[in-house]
Amino acid sequence: MPASADAEDAWLFEALGTAWRIDSPGGVDPDTRAAVAARIEQFERDWSRFRPDSLVTRIARSPAGGSWLLPADAPALFDLYESLHALSGGRLSPLVGASLERLGYDAAYRLRPAGPPIAAPAWSDVLQLESTTAGLVLTTSAPVLLDIGAAGKGCLVDIVGDLLQARGAIASLVDGSGDLRDRGGAGIRVALENPANPAKAVGVVELRDRALCASAVTRRTWGEGVHHILDALTGRPVGGVIGAWAIAGTALEADGLATALFVTEPAVLQERFAFEWVRLFADGRLEASPGWEGELYR
Repeated sequence: MPASADAEDAWLFEALGTAWRIDSPGGVDPDTRAAVAARIEQFERDWSRFRPDSLVTRIARSPAGGSWLLPADAPALFDLYESLHALSGGRLSPLVGASLERLGYDAAYRLRPAGPPIAAPAWSDVLQLESTTAGLVLTTSAPVLLDIGAAGKGCLVDIVGDLLQARGAIASLVDGSGDLRDRGGAGIRVALENPANPAKAVGVVELRDRALCASAVTRRTWGEGVHHILDALTGRPVGGVIGAWAIAGTALEADGLATALFVTEPAVLQERFAFEWVRLFADGRLEASPGWEGELYR
């Protein structure tokens, strides 16, 4: 959470089912607020698996699969997913939607498992991506329920920041409930909230012109050992790591990498991505990248 910010310039609102905050010198004018709200609505209409009118839902309801032209934000999103899918040995995948539904995290929010966990389908078995002059086209051979939760909020944080910048914001801090990106500001101190005890922090870091994203098993949990961060190969919630933080150039990358840290060793991820990280384990151990510049309370 941000350790400091100017409340007078803050805009607080709800998006993607959680609290958001935007800080920008002089505040965010009404026309820009309306533009941001419209862009968030479009993102949810494209990617939400909880909305009956979304593109994701239409893909999932197609009995024999089909082809769909994806929105303009899809190439960057799927490029990241393809890299993380490969680096994790298939353990991180956008195809875990049905696995999450089986565990009870579905559009009706049943929050009761409907049976034993199921693995996500293999990427190559059900999904193909093709870059065309019109844009990125997704083709499926069977119904498939996408879930972009591993990186989607970070993607939207970037989109909102881009929109603010295009509309003249010299500096901004977009905080999507723990997924933050700072642009052009003086920097901000951010506390790393302890998932095991939200009243405490495991550290503090200075964020400036970068993105910091956090992921924790306690963000969405609805039973003993049941939460939203799954191993796609088994469909089971992961164990061991309970919280992870990543700092990268974009919130899209930071968000995806923070989730990947639950299922992939950091050294493997750093073969492809330049980022800094912290991991917290269930036994209280803290690990951090050699270049981590913040404070950690071990």
